[in-house]
Formats: sequence, structure tokens, C-alpha cells
Amino acid sequence: MNYKNDFKMLNKDIIYFDNAATTFKPKCVIDAVCDYYMNYSANANRGDYDISLMVDDRIKETRKKVARFINAKSVNEIIFTSGATQGLNMIIKGFFLNYLKSGDEILTTKAEHASLILPWFEVVKKTHCKIRYADLQDDLSLTLDALKRKITKNTKVISLAHVTNVIGDVRPVKEIIKYAHDNDILVVVDGAQSVPHDKIDVQDMDADFLVFSAHKMLGPTGVGILYGKEELLNQIKPLITGGGMNKYFDGLMNVQYKDIPEKLEAGTPNIAGIIGFEKAIDYLNKIGMKNVHKYETDLKKYAISQLSKLKKITIYNKNTSSGIITFNVNGISSKDVGEYLNKKKVCIRVGSHCAKILSEVLGVKSTCRCSLYFYNTKEDIDKLVNELDNI
Repeated sequence: MNYKNDFKMLNKDIIYFDNAATTFKPKCVIDAVCDYYMNYSANANRGDYDISLMVDDRIKETRKKVARFINAKSVNEIIFTSGATQGLNMIIKGFFLNYLKSGDEILTTKAEHASLILPWFEVVKKTHCKIRYADLQDDLSLTLDALKRKITKNTKVISLAHVTNVIGDVRPVKEIIKYAHDNDILVVVDGAQSVPHDKIDVQDMDADFLVFSAHKMLGPTGVGILYGKEELLNQIKPLITGGGMNKYFDGLMNVQYKDIPEKLEAGTPNIAGIIGFEKAIDYLNKIGMKNVHKYETDLKKYAISQLSKLKKITIYNKNTSSGIITFNVNGISSKDVGEYLNKKKVCIRVGSHCAKILSEVLGVKSTCRCSLYFYNTKEDIDKLVNELDNI
């Protein structure tokens, strides 16, 4: 399928391989954002007049579509955030800061994104609990057995990406969660690199918490989703208080909060972003998430087969099934590779990719990352391979 009519960015003179950072936005998403600003630009949950009620309706409809998209049990389990980072901070600091005590253990890995790791560091310092890292396999993937070896009677939470943003390995989260729950362990899932690329069913997965960002799945920036089981969301202490999340307060400091989701959504939301996100979900549903996943998987296999022909390339994740390819050009810094490809109109990501302690396992501090989406093509791959061959 030719997506160039839907994505104006695809008509630019560039080839874009940084979809793990953010994706392009289709025309329907941009039009929805503009339509809000031009035709019914009012606040949400504040007005008893038509254009404000239109805003309320759009937000409610988006919440319903998100719930259906990930198969949440209730719309009350969908919390709008500014992104996956805010969602993780709300979970870790709003729930686990009060849940964990001295001696309790958090289990994660050294392949995780900063947004998942850094909030735990703060909780560890405040509660004197401990953070432990499960060992990665030789191919840098994670297995259930590796987690089991690190679980102790003090393990209270496992916190992991479903798909990591550097190695791109797809973790067996359903099996991990089942084993965790059998041992009274809660599980936090970072879905930033999985929800945009495959069909996710949170009820089947049985995740306690899951977060993701709209901008990594065709939506606007500044919008994310915090999913949690309703009984757990009710226990989160709001990190932000203010308008829209309270039923009552008085001068004697008596306060009554609303129920979820409003309890965790203080202030004016990113209205335009939420409205645009609805259209992004519609667009992905039209394509079909299983089709997205299959296309990316096939394209990844083609890319690996072509890149593997270049003797001067080291690929760190040949066998992962996500659309992330992490590599280096032997003898050339990743920064120089990125600058060279930029001059050739090829956009990749270089650096540590916000997973800085992965270098302790990977053995290098900086890599090149090519991350695919459904609008990338074999011709794009051929261009990348040709330029790397000529570097």
C-alpha cells in the first residue's frame, strides 16, 4: 500500500528510520487537531455550552477507543497522561512509593529505558528497598528462567519493557506475569515499543499496569495512556492535584477527590492531542495491528539479510522479532555514521537511546538504531544498505 497521500512527511526528500523515537502523523490526525483549534476550541469538563460539550464527547470517545484497542475491562482503567514517562512516574511514585518498604525488592533488567529505571532509583532511596537486575542471555534477550533465578521472597514487583527500545527483544510478558502473580508479585509493563506495533490484550496478558505513548503510534506528542487494573488505580496517590479531579474542598482543608479516571487527570488535558489520538487509533484499526506486525517482521528479516552482507557492520540483535535493528559500523563512531547518513538524507538514531546502563552488558556505550514502521519499504532498506556500503 502506498501511504504517501496520507503522510506528508513521506513526500519529503528523506528516508526515516527513527520510528521508535516517534512516528509520522497521517493527514486525518493533523486535520482532527486543526479542526478542534479552528471550530470548537473550548476546554473540557468546564462548560455547559455546545462547543465545550463537543470536547467532552470527543475525549470520552477516545477513552472508549483506547480501552477497546488494548481490550481493557473498563474505560475507567484508561488514564490520559502526557506520555509513557508520566505514566511510569505516576505508577512508581504514586503507588509503589507507598506500597514498598525497606528490604522489599524490585526486579528489572539493565536493558530498560530511563523512564522506567530512574523513578525506581528515587523510590529505592526513599524506602530503602532494593533493585535487582535479571541476567540477559548472550543475545541480550530476557527469559522467564532468568527472572526466576533472581526472584526471592522479598520480590514485590517486576518492572519491564514488553519490547526493549535498543535490543528490540519481545519479552514473554504473559508467562512472566502468570509466574509473578502465582508468587504475589505485581508487574509493571512499559508498552511504548509494543502497543504501536502489535495487537495487545491487557486482559489476556493480565498486566497490573501498562503504559504507552500516542506519538509512537501516529498520534500527537504530549499524550499517553496509563492502564491499570481498577482496584490498583484506586490506590494511586495523585502526583498532581488541582482542577477537574476533586469533588469538594473548603478552607479548612477538607478535600474529596473524584473517582478514577478523573482523580488522576488534574488540570486541562492535552485536548487537541487526545482528539488527534482518536484518529490515529482509527487509522491503525483500519490497517489491522496483526497486519502491521507481520509487515514489520517481514521487512526486518529483509533488512537483516541485506545488512548482513556488509562485512564492516556489527548487528547486535539479528534474531529479535520487533522492527528495531541495532548496529555499529566497525571502526567508525556511531555519531559519525549518523552524520554521514544524514547528509545522504537517511535518518537513524545514534547514542545510548536512553538505556545507558545497557552498555554494562552490551560492551559499547553508543550504537546506531534503525527502527521500522509500516510505511517503510524495501527500497528504503536498500538505500540504507547502499549508503553504509559506501561510508
